[in-house]
Order: sequence, then C-alpha cells, then structure tokens
Amino acid sequence: MPLHERIIPYLETADLYHLDRLISQWLWVNEPLLSAFVERWRPETHTFHMPFGECAITLQDVAYQLGLPIDGEAVSGCLTDFHERFWDLPADTSEETVRIHARAYIMMLLLSQLFADKNANRVHLRWLPYLALMDDLGRYSWGSAALAWLYRCLCHGTNRNVVNVAGPLQLLQSWIFWRFFSLRPCGFDVFEFPLASSAPDVAAIVHPDILVEEHRRLWMAAMSLIYFVAIEWHQVDRVVPQFGGVQHLPQLALNIDWLHAKDGRGGDRWFSSYYQE
Repeated sequence: MPLHERIIPYLETADLYHLDRLISQWLWVNEPLLSAFVERWRPETHTFHMPFGECAITLQDVAYQLGLPIDGEAVSGCLTDFHERFWDLPADTSEETVRIHARAYIMMLLLSQLFADKNANRVHLRWLPYLALMDDLGRYSWGSAALAWLYRCLCHGTNRNVVNVAGPLQLLQSWIFWRFFSLRPCGFDVFEFPLASSAPDVAAIVHPDILVEEHRRLWMAAMSLIYFVAIEWHQVDRVVPQFGGVQHLPQLALNIDWLHAKDGRGGDRWFSSYYQE
C-alpha cells in the first residue's frame, strides 16, 4: 500500500513510523542463512547454540534494529465481532476516511513486517479492536511482542516436520548481519540494511526514544514476552557478553513447554483468567 502523507501522523502516534521508514531498505531474506541459524536454536533456552557459546536476539536488538517501543502494555486480548471496511484514499477525502485508510495501512504494516504467519492474506479478528482504538496504539510494547512472536516461530521451526518459518525474519537477518560480520554478503554496505550496515554511532541511527534509561533497564531483564497467546521467556542471563559483561553460570532454563502448547485455538481468554488467580 502507498504511504500517503496524511497517514504519517497516525503512524507516529502508534510509534510505528520508524518501522515504516525501514521497509524500503529491507532485502529479501536469505533462506539458507536463516535455516542454518534455526537449526542452532534451542527452544528450552531461547538461544542459538554456537561453537563459541550461546547468543540470542534480545529486546535491545529489537529496539536497535526496528526502533520499536519495548515498554508498555502487553499485546494481548480477546476476540470481538468488530468489523470495518477499508477503501482507497481519494485526494479530497475527509479526515474520517483518512483514519480508516490509516487503520488499513497499520494492519498491513503489523501483519507483513512484525507478525507474519502462514495465513496468506487472511487477517485474524483479534487485531480489529486495536485498530478501532487507533489513538491508543502507542501505549503497547510492539518490540517485546515482535520478539515473542519470533521466539515462538523459531521454536516451531526446530520441529523437523516444519518446512517454512514465519515471523519477522527481516529482524533475524538484520541481527545476523549486525552480530556476525563474516556472514555479510558482498557489496553489503551498498544495501543500507537497517542498523547493521550503518555507522558505528548507534545513537545517531536508532529511534531517539530507544536509548532512554528506562528502556536500557529492560534490555537486561529476564522476563516474559507476550504476544496474544504466545508467551516466551527473555533469558538474557545466558548471553551477558552481548551487553559487554562476563558470562556467569546461568540459572536453569525455565520449563515453559505448557505455554508452547497454547496455539491460539479457543481464543486468548485463558490468559487473563489464569494470571488473575
């Protein structure tokens, strides 16, 4: 979908404009490269097991690569019967029509870049309540939700019967290029891949809100990551060297097999009722 100038203020309100500006720089994913990393992913620790030790994509990487907020309300909730129609944006359209078109664009942005699945062009009803309250989109932690979905897709991809992996694969590939210089393709600097091929001064590249102290504290927090029914664990205590520290003996991996069994069938209603007990 084309991005009209009148839609930009709504993307800024939703804290998604920085993500949209990166789309034009993204490349087609390198499937053999990503498959090699999927084979080294361990679902029980949420880390890649490499010859030199463990490494992982963390909230810091999501913030740096995509410029998404990692603090805020969880992206979760129940299904509703809300329904909205979207149409093209005429040149002399009303502001209400612009808002409807902005909803369609935000849905496209979220479902194609952050939360892609294998449902082709079908959209889950759970997204419609968020778009109905478009002015509140900026309060959600889109970064942690995207990382939770990537973790879930990687865990699912370790199953030998799985052929294709969904999720924000551009984030995974950008992280690989950022962390593993030897895996960058020839002529890489010309591609201007988000952050990974940019200047060393990160502060001049990433979204300015990402580097505030309250977000820095979350990078090192071992905590749950929530994306609707997908709940994964941010086990940064196993990858301390990524933050410039010395790796200590990590805690035993948290067993969340019962959470991996939650596949969204029957809705997300179990989540709120379970944690209110």
